[in-house]
Amino acid sequence: MADAGGNGANAEGAKTPVVSDLAADIAARTDTYFNRTKRIVARFGDTPVVYAVFMRRPVICAPRLMVDWLRAAAADRGVTIDIDLVYQEGDWVGAGEPMAYLAGSMVALSDLETLLLQKIGPACVAAHNAYQMAMSLPSVAFLAMDARHCAGAEMQDMMAYAAAVGSQAAQKEGARGFVGNANDGTAHWFGAPRGFGTMPHSLIGYAGSTVRAAEMFRETFPDEPMTVLVDYFGHEITDAIAVCRRFPDLAAAGQLSFRLDTHGGRFLEGLDPAESYAVLERNVPGAIRRHRSETELRYLVGTGVSAAAIWFTREALNEAGFPHARIVASSGFGVDKCRVMADSRAPIDLIGTGSFIPDSWHETYATADIVEYDGKPMVKVGREFLLRHNGARRKPGG
Repeated sequence: MADAGGNGANAEGAKTPVVSDLAADIAARTDTYFNRTKRIVARFGDTPVVYAVFMRRPVICAPRLMVDWLRAAAADRGVTIDIDLVYQEGDWVGAGEPMAYLAGSMVALSDLETLLLQKIGPACVAAHNAYQMAMSLPSVAFLAMDARHCAGAEMQDMMAYAAAVGSQAAQKEGARGFVGNANDGTAHWFGAPRGFGTMPHSLIGYAGSTVRAAEMFRETFPDEPMTVLVDYFGHEITDAIAVCRRFPDLAAAGQLSFRLDTHGGRFLEGLDPAESYAVLERNVPGAIRRHRSETELRYLVGTGVSAAAIWFTREALNEAGFPHARIVASSGFGVDKCRVMADSRAPIDLIGTGSFIPDSWHETYATADIVEYDGKPMVKVGREFLLRHNGARRKPGG
């Protein structure tokens, strides 16, 4: 049992320090060689050091999770760690550019490197992806649907934060960006009180028809805008029009949306390769001729949620008298697919995506190197670009 001073007593009455939960977590999860370095430096004499934190690829700076964690660790240890952000949240950072300098005791900092790098690298790359997606389609709103693809709550929080940072950077340049996310737990990153969402495929199966699922939703949530999945039975066009006819007032008011989530194993209802080419020729005749790869061609006229599928749905809704019914697209909307949709001017109102999560995870690895020991600039050969010139803070673009 701990006493009032925070110390426990052993069988002989001697007091032993109580290790905090954070300290125990750091000791258990950090790399062993950092733990050993801490003990060696403590034995032979501590010294003030400065670390540079950087990444090997361009990113959007998303440092808040790292900074908050470092401050908590410093407070837990009763030490001072000076955090000098060279780039602010949302800034574009070039490859190899130090994002932050961390100054403090080598004993206090040595064993923090493993965990602080985990908290900045993936967030910066995901923020960059979200920024690129939003800038590719500046008139389209995005909804972060990353949670199901995350490996636990910490990653879920990190990816939502990253999408919000990348989105805000794009919004400063005129894009609509991410307007929210799909769950309550991380909605605060988007300035929202709760997550957005209407129905999964399981509700369609439970209801037995797409129209009935829409009716059930409307009866339960009468004041909510409604987004209806229409691919469950493979009748995207038929079911979308049927729901519009069941709720014509909602459709006319722009409060009714249809989410296309057709999987890559089949074409959307009414499409085949020939008709997919034809629908693009009717609406964006140059798009096919500008494609540069097989992947781009698949995004344009292939199976699943292609540009042709979106144009075909828009044509069908307009011809049926529902021009204000909205189209939500999902399924694999990463940076490259968004660029293809932009080139084909696909009439998308909102994209639901978790594909800002990095594909190439090795690109998310952040690195930290000590660049000063006791005020003396020093770094391993090949990393001289990390040194602070004359001890001065580096500026973006400098």
